[in-house]
Amino acid sequence: MSHLSFMMITASAELAGFIEQHGVARIFLDQEVLGKAERQGHLDTHHAAHSLEEIAAVARVLRQAELMVRLNPLNPQSRKEIDAALDCGAQRLMLPMFTTRRDVEDFLSLVDGRVPTTFLAETPQALVRLPDWLPLLEPRRDEVHIGLNDLSLGMGLDFLFEPMAGRLLDPAAELLASADIRWGVGGIARTGEGELPAETVLGEHVRLGSQWVILSRAFHLGATSSEELMANLDFPAEITKLREAESQWRQASPEDLLVNQQQLAECAFRLGRK
Repeated sequence: MSHLSFMMITASAELAGFIEQHGVARIFLDQEVLGKAERQGHLDTHHAAHSLEEIAAVARVLRQAELMVRLNPLNPQSRKEIDAALDCGAQRLMLPMFTTRRDVEDFLSLVDGRVPTTFLAETPQALVRLPDWLPLLEPRRDEVHIGLNDLSLGMGLDFLFEPMAGRLLDPAAELLASADIRWGVGGIARTGEGELPAETVLGEHVRLGSQWVILSRAFHLGATSSEELMANLDFPAEITKLREAESQWRQASPEDLLVNQQQLAECAFRLGRK
């Protein structure tokens, strides 16, 4: 049975080495700073830029998880940013805040096949134009991640899960599946937590066919070491709870998944109205 793959943001090499042994398939480091504070300064999202030294330190300890680095949106320094991240051990590069096919072409040209790429479709333009730029990607190598924070902001919505609630991702999910492009969407909290229950969000991932999800801050609580992490929560147990909830959804009927989608929509729109 297929299952969701988990990625998590951490710049701690020791913590990265620990979580890759407990179900995290991708370590996510973030160098995006251009325009981010202006867009998301009011949100509880990751804002600090990880350094090249932190990227290199994490790269040295990983044995099985993939190391992905999110760069800045395309800018005059993009070539240098790409080369520097690769020199430090990045195994996959992510482009945020793009809007056009030309942006995708330019980024792929700069990376030049040295590593796989992930395109963070988080602008309304990127989502609408998906049929135009998706053919540029290499199946089973390049990926797409749909970013709900900026997508909802760009649409003038009040809650990040409203695009999912309105089933705006359904056409994209069908197109990505037909193109054999691996993809994911948003992040997820721990089971039993969050204004929108993680179990409900998991069901929608299963219905849509998503293959990746980011483990939210609830899974690390700002910890910078495995000792600090385990003092605050039982990380392996939390991963097991997610897997158990996911397994239940994978055995659910299409009708049950649609009922769950309707429940997600009711909750998300209610939270948007607050």
